[in-house]
Amino acid sequence: CIRDRSRDSAEVLTVSIRDGEFIGLGECVPYKRYGETIKSVSNEILSISLPVNNQILQKVLKPGAARNALDCALWDLEAKKEGKPVWKLLNLTEPKPTVTAYTISLSTPEKMMQEAKKKNNFPILKVKLGSKYDEQCIKAVREGSPNSRIIVDANEGWTIETYNYLVPIFKKIGVELIEQPFPSYQDHLLKKLERTIPICADESCHDVESLENLVGLYDFINIKLDKAGGLTEAANLLNTAKKNGFKIMLGCMVGTSLAMAPALL
Repeated sequence: CIRDRSRDSAEVLTVSIRDGEFIGLGECVPYKRYGETIKSVSNEILSISLPVNNQILQKVLKPGAARNALDCALWDLEAKKEGKPVWKLLNLTEPKPTVTAYTISLSTPEKMMQEAKKKNNFPILKVKLGSKYDEQCIKAVREGSPNSRIIVDANEGWTIETYNYLVPIFKKIGVELIEQPFPSYQDHLLKKLERTIPICADESCHDVESLENLVGLYDFINIKLDKAGGLTEAANLLNTAKKNGFKIMLGCMVGTSLAMAPALL
């Protein structure tokens, strides 16, 4: 059977840090894949004594949702106190409107085709895969949305045999990117496989430290603030990845605009 992985709700944690009249806000989404829960992340956040700054935070908390919410709240607080946008404080490029990908969740090919038809005017569709029906699912999405650009996320669900079978089909259909085809502990499999479609690391890439083992295996990395542990590390990861020849995808968990805003930076 196919598991329907769509979601219509998410539990998020919001952090607020006050300094006089100024309040900094941050948000994170605990991720079960990394053993995080609302309770465990809350405990991590509450374990930090104030005052604290972004640099100290990198040393006392590991990458993850808790550090992300605190780090983003601290940057928001600093921006409000200084009267400057965060992108200036971090020497980043001024953010501008950008095209984002709409995600089609893993379901039956019929349901995925119907969803693609509804969104056939969207510029980019990100298709969730990872079942034995991936060929039928991607063909259904393409039929439902013949003109959209398509990227896929295999969610660590493929074997070498699956990869070798599907990639030529995906190439013919026009798939432009494949995200995390194998489990993160099997990254080495990519070293000897034919590369006709760029491959993006998601679960295999968290922070700068994780980059070293990905060089020569992946073409893109997916930066998510909840994985990196905040905007401080994400900005560092962005710069380091570019220097090492990686292209960049920016991703997110299912959160609110409070979580999306720092990711846009």
